Amino acid sequence: MFGALTLIQPILAEKENATGDISSDPIPVYPVKLPAALDFAGEKVPLQNFDIKESLDREMIVNVYYQSQTLLSIKRANRYFPVIEPILKANGIPDDFKYLAVIESALTHPTSPAGAKGIWQFIEGTAKEYKLEVNKEVDERYNVERSTRAACDFLKESYEIYHNWTLAAASFNIGRKRLSQELDRQKVNSYYDLTLNEETGRYLFRVLSIKSIMQNPTQYGYHISKDDLYPSVSFTEVIVDTPVTHFADFARKFSINYKVLKLFNPWLRENYLSNKEKKSYIILIPKDCRREYNYYIDNISAPADSSSNE
Repeated sequence: MFGALTLIQPILAEKENATGDISSDPIPVYPVKLPAALDFAGEKVPLQNFDIKESLDREMIVNVYYQSQTLLSIKRANRYFPVIEPILKANGIPDDFKYLAVIESALTHPTSPAGAKGIWQFIEGTAKEYKLEVNKEVDERYNVERSTRAACDFLKESYEIYHNWTLAAASFNIGRKRLSQELDRQKVNSYYDLTLNEETGRYLFRVLSIKSIMQNPTQYGYHISKDDLYPSVSFTEVIVDTPVTHFADFARKFSINYKVLKLFNPWLRENYLSNKEKKSYIILIPKDCRREYNYYIDNISAPADSSSNE
């Protein structure tokens, strides 16, 4: 549950002037127009306050001009939001919380310096507290559906404490104990009135900036067609309640390779599954990802004698 901050370095472009000399001129950079009004989960953002407006401005500039990361997040969202959105809805969590996953991980499965992992960036202790299995062979922090349900459980508990979705979102980053301490120490009841560490102080504004960009990409210079988006994938669910000796062999039974199996089941951390407790696991077998096997793999034979005469 930790999101890494990214800074943008100035970029210079080389241009050829009228005499044929090469000169370095800055690429034109323009301010980002902020939304006239903004909310998170239906809760109004007090943009009339200069400090709030400037905090949002900072994150809008960072994310609008961090084109590679933002563009990739938009592309990935087409694949992962259809998985995340119905889980949020079923658990009574506002749809805006899907943008937390973007901020936490850019919809990938990174590992933070603190050891947080997966799309929702759970540390091991919190993951286990919310009933995610974490061990050498299975790490459900990498399971998008199960980790999203765990995030929902955390957020529901936070909302019961704070009765405010913005504070619930902040607690996902800083933790409820520390957030409550700061609210008491500073004698306020709003995230926007708190002075916090750099990470959490920027957290909601990063979420709000990504929400603004992803809801109106063209307005911020991102011209993306439907064909540019990463397609959603349909699956066959295979229940496994026995040990698996080798997942490469397992994958071949479904006409896919180990790489494809791992791509859609990253929570499988080894190429085998001991499953001594005979637990039931759902393994996703993607449709339309069938692969033709390499001839050498299917027809393993001794190499030809390199000493033979030509």
